[in-house]
Amino acid sequence: MISVHDTGYAGAPGELAAFRERFSHCLTSRADALSDLADAVLCADGPVTSLAELSLIPEHRRGHGAGYDAINHGHIQIDRLRTTLARLPLPRAANGRIALAVDVSHWLRPDARCSPER
Repeated sequence: MISVHDTGYAGAPGELAAFRERFSHCLTSRADALSDLADAVLCADGPVTSLAELSLIPEHRRGHGAGYDAINHGHIQIDRLRTTLARLPLPRAANGRIALAVDVSHWLRPDARCSPER
């Protein structure tokens, strides 16, 4: 079993480890705690409703106080994160074509404002 904290593997786990390192460089303060929060959110079984709940997930290696401190005092360099995400390799199918998933479900908003002629 490969943990999100493992590094040095070839293939997809190696790409994940490289991305995690580049992601951590986007975090200026409280980087370790913010990184743990991100891991916990991604590994949670469902919607996250509180920071204290994240401290119960094994990938979050700190107490819930560190999560609150990271949210209150941590910072993310948005431009650096955009660049990091833009440099990710595109997913490819077996035939080499780009494979993307799109959610085409609509979200009903009966109270939304719109043009009268629509």
